[in-house]
Amino acid sequence: MTAWWRGWGAAVLVYRQPRMAASLALGFSCGLPFILVGQTLSAWLRQAGIERATIGMLAWVALLYTVKFLWAPFVDRLKLPLLHDLLGRRRSWMLLAQACLALGVAHLASQDPATHLAGVALGAIFIAFASATQDIAVDAWRVESAPPEEQGAMAAGYQLGYRVAVMTGTAGAFWIAADHGWHVSYLAMAALVGVGLLTTLLSREPVVPVARESLLGEQRVVAWLSTREHWPQGLRTLGGTFIGAVVCPLTDFFARYGWALGVLLFAFIGSYRLTDYAMGPMANPFYLDHGYSLKEVAAVVKAFGLVASLLGVVIGGIIVARLGVLRALATGSVMMMLSNLGFAALASTHGASIPLLACVNSFDNIAISVHGTSLVAFLASLTSARYTATQYAVLSSIYALPGKVLMGFSGLVVDHVGYSAFFTYTASLSLPGLLLLYFVAQRHRFAPPAASAAAAASP
Repeated sequence: MTAWWRGWGAAVLVYRQPRMAASLALGFSCGLPFILVGQTLSAWLRQAGIERATIGMLAWVALLYTVKFLWAPFVDRLKLPLLHDLLGRRRSWMLLAQACLALGVAHLASQDPATHLAGVALGAIFIAFASATQDIAVDAWRVESAPPEEQGAMAAGYQLGYRVAVMTGTAGAFWIAADHGWHVSYLAMAALVGVGLLTTLLSREPVVPVARESLLGEQRVVAWLSTREHWPQGLRTLGGTFIGAVVCPLTDFFARYGWALGVLLFAFIGSYRLTDYAMGPMANPFYLDHGYSLKEVAAVVKAFGLVASLLGVVIGGIIVARLGVLRALATGSVMMMLSNLGFAALASTHGASIPLLACVNSFDNIAISVHGTSLVAFLASLTSARYTATQYAVLSSIYALPGKVLMGFSGLVVDHVGYSAFFTYTASLSLPGLLLLYFVAQRHRFAPPAASAAAAASP
């Protein structure tokens, strides 16, 4: 029993390390701009009298987050002048993206949606691009800054900061806007971007050993260039950069895991969050249609939900540390199924019960946090040291795209079958992911990338 408590105590004490605090602060820095060009901007636009159809189209700026893998190779390999020598590869890109975010949010604060909607749209696009670029660099920094056994804690710290940023960028921004207007509100949010800037300057650049297999992958560039000596130098440089930045990371991934396991991993990642995404758009409509008032939803869902989310992030990190990432993934998936079945039960009741809503929503927020923390830690375990940013960006895009396509049909499903059957349906969407996780666990017989890199680098 003493050893058992000692093990859990060690899992909790890992959060004392400075890099855990940095991961939390950087999670805040990543979550704030995402919410400012999403739900918060939509509220501002609606108050300014912008039509809902236009607001919906402006929400497409979020698609930049799902295609960030297109420029991730350049963030992974391109050295920024001056900044690279001062801060290193990861922190230089983080600082540049955060400086752009501060300018972008401040610019948005100066716009008036009622008279200059195009300026607002361009500002939102700029912020989304800078924010997605920051995500690429921060994800790579987080993966490279801690050993595999601490990735669960790093992911938990990141998600904890992200959740706080979401609450700050919604409730905090709304509160300031109510008293002082949206322009002051967004200026205050621009000042909060300084949290990320300060963290980047104070944190350490990770030291990453170069794996032998990654160095061999660069021979593809040499071979490609040797057959095109007659090409102009500019084209040869551009082509070599593309091969090294795009082709090598993908071939590295499948070289390490093989085609069969690689495709299986892609399929699992793409199906793991289907329940979360499909259920999300119908949560607030369900609360209102079931008889809950806006104040009740705000008090119970936002207040209780925030506390539950923060608790779930910590629980998720501890579960990953103690049970391992694969068991944590299974635990998170089962919890998501149970939470959606809880919503199905709530939908079948008559009347708006506040205690039942608090219980179901609190468990759902804990489940989402454990679910997400486990996946982030798992994705981190799949990347190699040389191509961290590119590979993580590709993997994170894979898990988001299928769910975002499916979520668009959620309203149609509710219209046809009702809320209770809908939540039962969303719960069942976790079954493919669990089945694929079983096959992944059977074939997941490889050393963590960091360990592989160290072994490969040793003589």
